[in-house]
Amino acid sequence: MSALFAAITTAASCGAVISMHDSLMPLAGLVPLVNIMLGEVVVGGVGAGLYGMLVFVLIAVFIAGLMVGRTPEYLGKKIEAKEMKLAVIAILVFPIGILGLGAVGLSFGAAAIPASGPHGLTELLYAYASATGNNGSAFAGFGANTLLHNVLLAVAMLLGRFAVIVPTLAIAGSLAAKKTVPPSSGTFPTHGRMFVALLVAVVLVVGGLTFFPVLALGPVVEHLALAAGTLY
Repeated sequence: MSALFAAITTAASCGAVISMHDSLMPLAGLVPLVNIMLGEVVVGGVGAGLYGMLVFVLIAVFIAGLMVGRTPEYLGKKIEAKEMKLAVIAILVFPIGILGLGAVGLSFGAAAIPASGPHGLTELLYAYASATGNNGSAFAGFGANTLLHNVLLAVAMLLGRFAVIVPTLAIAGSLAAKKTVPPSSGTFPTHGRMFVALLVAVVLVVGGLTFFPVLALGPVVEHLALAAGTLY
């Protein structure tokens, strides 16, 4: 029940917990961490899930457009360079908030991490992922109440909210000003199984390529070390 609740509470931007995530086994702790890093798009962030998913939709449409050799279109609107630049800005918020600010926190505030080794890295990652992703849950072992981490986590929260919604609103305004183009034989359909598969692949690839290296150094290494009996 604890593992299920941890997965669901991070599939949406809900910070409620029924157990301390810090007490979970490494791979069980990996699941909520990955959910937040992917933008909580499995269920959708509370009040923000739709526009977070739509950014991934635009990227998937753009990739599909490249494959068929035509200008990408979504809901009859052409997706051009301006929309893609804004979508990329929104996508980069999570790497900047989690990896960028987390790296600064690790470099200058490592004393706030009581756990050593990969588990300590996981605690820090979760703190900055939760702040950037508007979740609110924590690994509980991380001592975030220092001046440095308070400031960095506050910046992460600001980035996670406004640096995503502002470019998304700009995309909406840009698309609203465009004329609707009727679908043609070269238009990639965005309502079938193929597009769903492409969208899922984009979410996983973008998240995987961005966060897998640091996850490999955290919960994955901890799991392997525990399995080999070389940790604790």
